[in-house]
Amino acid sequence: MEKKLKVAIVGQGRSGKNIHGKFLLSALNTHFEIFGAVDRDEVLRKKAAEIYPGALVFSDHRELFPYRDSIDLVVNATYSDEHYPVTRDLLEHGFNVLSEKPFARTYMECMTLDGIARRNGCVLGVFHNTQKAPFYTDALGRIASGVLGDPLQVSIVYSGFARRWDWQTLQKKVAGSTYNTGPHPIAMGLGFLGFDDSIRVAYSRLGTALTSGDGDDYSKIILEAAGGPVVDIEISSADAFPPGYTLKIQGTRGTLVSSPKRYSLKYIVDGENPPRPVVEKSLRDENGMPVYCSEKLAVHEEQGEYAGDAMDVGAAGIYSDMYYAITEGRPVSVTCAMAAKVVEVIETVHAQNPLAVRFF
Repeated sequence: MEKKLKVAIVGQGRSGKNIHGKFLLSALNTHFEIFGAVDRDEVLRKKAAEIYPGALVFSDHRELFPYRDSIDLVVNATYSDEHYPVTRDLLEHGFNVLSEKPFARTYMECMTLDGIARRNGCVLGVFHNTQKAPFYTDALGRIASGVLGDPLQVSIVYSGFARRWDWQTLQKKVAGSTYNTGPHPIAMGLGFLGFDDSIRVAYSRLGTALTSGDGDDYSKIILEAAGGPVVDIEISSADAFPPGYTLKIQGTRGTLVSSPKRYSLKYIVDGENPPRPVVEKSLRDENGMPVYCSEKLAVHEEQGEYAGDAMDVGAAGIYSDMYYAITEGRPVSVTCAMAAKVVEVIETVHAQNPLAVRFF
C-alpha cells in the first residue's frame, strides 16, 4: 500500500473547504490525509476542526513553519491576491505547494514562483483541474483521432445571467471574470493550440454589465497560433440565453459539442459521399429552373455522457500528479510554464482593455 502524504489547506472558503477539503475527504482521494487547515476567520477555523477530525487548525500560514518536516504538501486556497505572496512564502520555507487559480496576477510573478521552487527543490503545482476533466480530454482525443478532420474553430463558452457583488468582483483582489473563471477556458484554449509559443491574443474585449465591483463580468478573447484553429472564448454574466454547450469544435469533417456532462458528435467519412466537382454554371432542376445546392449527406452521429467532471476526476488527476511528483519525482502534466501562459493571456487582455479602478 502506498504511503499517504500529509497535506495542509490554507484557506477554508468556497475553494479550500468545498473543493479541496471535499475532495480530500472523499473516497477518490487515495494519496493524502489532512494534517491541518488554516484560516484567519474564527468561524471557518471552528468548522475546519469539526469536518477534519484530528487535524490541527491555524490562523496564519506561517504557523505551519514549525511543522515543515510533518507536512508534505500545502494547498494555497487563499484570496486570489494572496496566491503569489503566500505561495512564495511557503516555497521559501521549503514546502511543496499546490496553488489555486489564478497562479498569480502577472506572468513575471508566475515565473518568479517557478524559479524559487526549482532553487529550493520544491514541487509546485497549479490546480488547473479542468485540464484533467473528461469532457476536455475527450475533445483533445477526438481531434487527435482525425474524426473531425482538421479543426477550424474551437468555441468555449462559460456564460450565464447573474449578478455578483462579492470580493471576486474587485480588481484589487486579482478578480473579475477573466481572472476568476478565465483560467478554465483559457487553459483549454491554449491546450487546443498546443500551448504553442506562437499563440497570440488576436482580439479581446472586457466589459462590466451586472457586476457591483470594478472587475469585468464580460470577456471575449480570440486566440490564434500558426497552423491552429481559431479559439473563441466567451465568459459572460449577461447572457440570458447561453448556447447549452461549453465546447464546440468545428472541423473539416464534423463537429463536436460538449458540456462537462455530455456530448454530441456529427461527422462525415471520406468516400461515403459522392464527389462533387465544381459546376461553374447555375445548377438547374429537371425543369431547367435554377436551384440551390442540395443533397442528403451520409453522416455519422454519436451522443454520450461523461463519467465524472473537473471536480472529481479532474481533482483526482491533479492530486495524483502532485503525489507522484513528490514521491517519485515525476513531472506534473500541468506545468508552471503552462499556468504562467494562462496568466500571460489574462494580463494581455487586461492591458488591451484597461478598466477603471473604483475600489482601492
